Amino acid sequence: MSCKALDGHTFVQMIQTAARHLENNKEQIDALNVFPVPDGDTGTNMNLSMRLGAKEATVNEQAHIGQVANTFAKGLLMGARGNSGVILSQLFRGFAKSISEKDSIQTTDFAKALQAGSETAYKAVVEPVEGTILTVAREGAEYAIKKAETETEFIPFIKDVLHETKAALQRTPELLPILKEVGVVDSGGQGLVTIYEGFLAALNGEALPEYAVEEMNMEQIVHAEHHKIAQDHIDTDEIKYGYCTEFMVRFDHERTEKHPFNEEDFRTSLQERGDSLVVVSDEDVVKVHIHTEYPGEAMTFGQKFGDLINIKVENMREQHSKIMEQKNESTVKSGQKLPYAVISISMGEGISAMFKSLGSTYVLEGGQTMNPSAKDIKDAIDTLHAENIIVLPNNKNIIMAAEQAANLSDTNVTVIGTKTIPEGIAALLAFNPEKQIDANEKTMKDAVKHVQTGQITYAIRDSEINGLQIKKDQYIGIANGEIKVCEESESNAAYTLLKTMLTDDDEILTILYGEDVSSEEAEKLEKQVNEKYPDLEIELYEGKQPIYAYIFAIE
Repeated sequence: MSCKALDGHTFVQMIQTAARHLENNKEQIDALNVFPVPDGDTGTNMNLSMRLGAKEATVNEQAHIGQVANTFAKGLLMGARGNSGVILSQLFRGFAKSISEKDSIQTTDFAKALQAGSETAYKAVVEPVEGTILTVAREGAEYAIKKAETETEFIPFIKDVLHETKAALQRTPELLPILKEVGVVDSGGQGLVTIYEGFLAALNGEALPEYAVEEMNMEQIVHAEHHKIAQDHIDTDEIKYGYCTEFMVRFDHERTEKHPFNEEDFRTSLQERGDSLVVVSDEDVVKVHIHTEYPGEAMTFGQKFGDLINIKVENMREQHSKIMEQKNESTVKSGQKLPYAVISISMGEGISAMFKSLGSTYVLEGGQTMNPSAKDIKDAIDTLHAENIIVLPNNKNIIMAAEQAANLSDTNVTVIGTKTIPEGIAALLAFNPEKQIDANEKTMKDAVKHVQTGQITYAIRDSEINGLQIKKDQYIGIANGEIKVCEESESNAAYTLLKTMLTDDDEILTILYGEDVSSEEAEKLEKQVNEKYPDLEIELYEGKQPIYAYIFAIE
């Protein structure tokens, strides 16, 4: 079948087929995701990005290929997730700009568009890394330019470009040491190859290539294990910027008049706030992907130019802990002893979930009115198969019971005397499974010293403490174990307590709201505090804890 020109209708078919092929293979591409910072799944991110791009192209299908390419690129930009999704959007943004005025294109136009896409993607990434999707796209485009000089038929042209792109993918381990170390190719590059396979299948009028699915399914188990191995080479402490942050800014005319937007200047300013930075923009929006320690600062900067939309923030340290937890579960099933297990004592469904997500091996329910006994803690210790067990009591009334349980156990048990939930969270975040127990004990105890705890509860009787006349059922605010505030409403008590505790040196406030507090009330408090302390990063969680309307952690 001869095909020497592509119009918009044919290009839509190519996009649709590529999107289906990416959907079919996303899990296998995810299994290759071993880049040395855990920030999501490449196949899933590329698939979600491609899905919206394909939807826009389909809805706006027409004969003019330039217009189709523009709507496809716009959809990709709006749907882009993760580094891989953003880079994919830039590959086709440059592609679309190159052919935007054309009704139809020849192989030479397609090759120039691939090259323009590669150049656009490289410009979008502040510190391009070779051995990634960028390399695969560039080398495929370079070959396409040469091939188009002699090949005018699209099917053999795309077939040969695909062949060379696959060869570029196989060379990625030689350029990126972490890939070579674990024996896999770049996941983003594999995603791009999958898209090109879809393009070729559509032009051939054939079913999607099944060999790729079968071949990768066979390798998936191996690659999943490689993924774990690669993560083993990373200590949680080595993740300098802990939050994978994505957001878009929809430009506001009044604000851009006051602060004219320049993509390069915008990128330079954000570069000071983190790494893995990707910035892309068009006339309506700018999209940002950044790894940063303070997501709020990056987003506040973006608000100078317009309104924030499509915000996503993921804790990469938490992701790493989950990977390590899965590895630990595998070890237990194999009958080997884990080097560590951590028992956290918690109250409230949300707080328990938080401890689990941060890496606690075992979460024991307990709280202010029902403290677990030494036997309860000992039973928990006995269920764990580890060389070292760390217990976080997270309540001053439970510390002695935990120490008693430790004395009764034949296992090496260390009790970190955490008196509050925030202290327990701080200690758990400081825990490093790669360190010796003595070093962990010191690090975790040091971490506890740098967190303040605030709590809002209610008075069960009239009393006078620290000069405060407290009436039954009033709300009281406790700062680091001392009653500092009494108010008629829990919201007033919470805000007043925070004003007494917060200083200009504080950087992060974590708010855990209880089972009797609505999300609307908690968000209102968050907004109130944010207005008074605009430089403070605030993290809001549904703790679902009883008794305490709010628990605050200040660092």
